[in-house]
Amino acid sequence: MTRRDVLWAALVAVIWGVNFVAIHASLEHYPPFLLVGLRFLVLAVPTVLFVRRPEVRWRWLLGYGLGFGILQFAFLYLGMAAGMPAGLSSLVLQASAPFTVLLAALLLRERPGWPALAGVGVALTGLAVIAGYRGLAVSIVPVALVLAGALGWAIGNLCSRQARPDSPFRFMMWMTVVPPLPMLALSLLVEGPDRISAALVGAPSAWAANVGLAYTVVLATVVGSGLWTSLLARNSASSVAPFSMLVPVTGLTAAWLLLGERPSGWELFGGVLIICGVIWPHLRRRRALGRVPAQRHTASVEV
Repeated sequence: MTRRDVLWAALVAVIWGVNFVAIHASLEHYPPFLLVGLRFLVLAVPTVLFVRRPEVRWRWLLGYGLGFGILQFAFLYLGMAAGMPAGLSSLVLQASAPFTVLLAALLLRERPGWPALAGVGVALTGLAVIAGYRGLAVSIVPVALVLAGALGWAIGNLCSRQARPDSPFRFMMWMTVVPPLPMLALSLLVEGPDRISAALVGAPSAWAANVGLAYTVVLATVVGSGLWTSLLARNSASSVAPFSMLVPVTGLTAAWLLLGERPSGWELFGGVLIICGVIWPHLRRRRALGRVPAQRHTASVEV
């Protein structure tokens, strides 16, 4: 990666980490299901009007929208509304990586190597530490909800992998067409018309919530995902992917500076285990790739 691409990747991690504080601000006014519907509705309308649909099968597009759009954010927002701290949410959501490995092994018959399995074990241990602490100290329900969101993200990853879109960015934008109607219908059913109308009527004065929603839509989704997609187009996935591990770091830092959240020692320990478990297979893969040219060079000299 060039120095400029490294800076862009770090900027995306900062944008996505601060996004959890923006979500927290939006949830102070909007109920969670309505907020998910509004988030994607704002993007879905211009997408249908101005963005050409990617050349993929509808089932994979719908599956991506269901997993990445509906399940991930419905459970994430619900968990945060139930009391899950913003910084800790950015950390626990990284469980999508080991969940993706496990689902790919079960559903796609992929055979992960021992580094990937070891990473999954370490990451799951970290999740168990956080869940155990939250269950004893506060409540395990918010943690379980955010974990369900991470599982939804993993389902979306599998659908995206099967889709093999010609344009990942257009595929991501058309994914936003899937969540609005189901989420708005779910909001009407669960949260009720009175709560919805109160949130919409009071929206003009809820400037912090609206700024948070605008941040999520414009910066986190369009700018962040757009930069990330372009980085993956210019560089190998193994060099770009580890920068996502900066997201919980920036998320925890932003939540500490802006919201006064201070995770416990056990939560930080569990978070370190999650990050180590996620990044370990990438480090092993890069070392293995680095040894191949060296071995070839040695062989050519000996011959």
